[in-house]
Amino acid sequence: MATTTHKRSSSIISAPGVPALLASSILARLPLAMFGIELLVHAQRLSGSFAVAGLVSGAYAISRAVAAPFVGRLVDGCGQTVVLLCSSGLSALLLVAAGLLPASAPSPLLVALAAGIGLASPPLAACVRTLLPAVLSDPDALPAAYAFESTALELTFIFGPPLALGLGVLWSSGAALALSGLVMFAATLAFAAQPASRRWRPDPTATRPRGGSLRSPAIRTLVLVLVCTGAVFGAVDVGVTAAATQLGSTAAAGPLLGLWGVGSLLGGVGATRLGGGARRARGLTMLLVALALGHAALIVTTGNALAIGAVLVIAGASIAPTFASIYAMVDKAAPAGARTEAFAWLMTASSTGGSAGAAAAGALVQSAGAPAALAVAAAAGVLAILIVALGSRSLDDAASVPALAVAV
Repeated sequence: MATTTHKRSSSIISAPGVPALLASSILARLPLAMFGIELLVHAQRLSGSFAVAGLVSGAYAISRAVAAPFVGRLVDGCGQTVVLLCSSGLSALLLVAAGLLPASAPSPLLVALAAGIGLASPPLAACVRTLLPAVLSDPDALPAAYAFESTALELTFIFGPPLALGLGVLWSSGAALALSGLVMFAATLAFAAQPASRRWRPDPTATRPRGGSLRSPAIRTLVLVLVCTGAVFGAVDVGVTAAATQLGSTAAAGPLLGLWGVGSLLGGVGATRLGGGARRARGLTMLLVALALGHAALIVTTGNALAIGAVLVIAGASIAPTFASIYAMVDKAAPAGARTEAFAWLMTASSTGGSAGAAAAGALVQSAGAPAALAVAAAAGVLAILIVALGSRSLDDAASVPALAVAV
């Protein structure tokens, strides 16, 4: 069994077109991991106000989350090429415009540009996950492929924010924004030029269901699960930052959260070698239990930075396998004609949950300290487990049907 799973994980890299497809996708998504912090820093430097900077960052995050399912629906109806080229081109143009704004620029213009950037963000994650079933000759290798993609994506979260801040210090925040937009546009062009993306077409025999991908009970369950896991991550961001501040070094929060990403990377490597994660509700429940317990353990570590870092590595190890399992389940559960939209809903759910978790943790941390913020993460993890328990039949029913045909 171990030999078989190892061969399947190795076949992902050797499959024709897969390395270039994944590499161009990851490179294009690296700037996406930088835009939020770049917009925050740039807005603060132009306006001199953290309140304005928060509005700008929030406008970007909210508009991106709202737009994702609708942009995914466009891909399902029109194909990937036109949507990727138009969205990345518009997003890059707006980023360059934001980067060139003078210090006298009015704050509402900054907020409007940030909202436009979010609305125009290319749906790269949804597109590459839609393509994976088409480029792999072995359907049983698909869960491992999602695990590999989730693992590689962690690199953008580990290196993206420090790179964004470094460019801002060495050059300027405006130049960092413009350069990131141009890199994103060029890498998206490279992704859209890949044969698998260029040839992908919606299934001509599929009739889009009324209500889109959310018509599927399994998709609704997975979206709610990702709202909860997003809340876990948003609360941990706030809790770890608060704990570092209470320990006398706010700057330590960055490296600590980097260790969280390292843990997820290691967990993803293990999941890839073992075949990709859970296939059914019971397996997903076990992963969510590990995720909830790992992050709940942070509550008792807030007095020691080394303890926080060690537990973050352990807790992070459950993240990539959990996401890989959810992606594989979405591939099975997505209604015909709404596959890309289904994957796009995951980003919306995670972003929404992250914002809610950060807001709840932020409200508590003022009065009760970092442990209270981390308790929000633990509660959100438990809620995710309960949602899977309630929706287990729909997840298992979806897992038992054949994979959807993908038109290429």
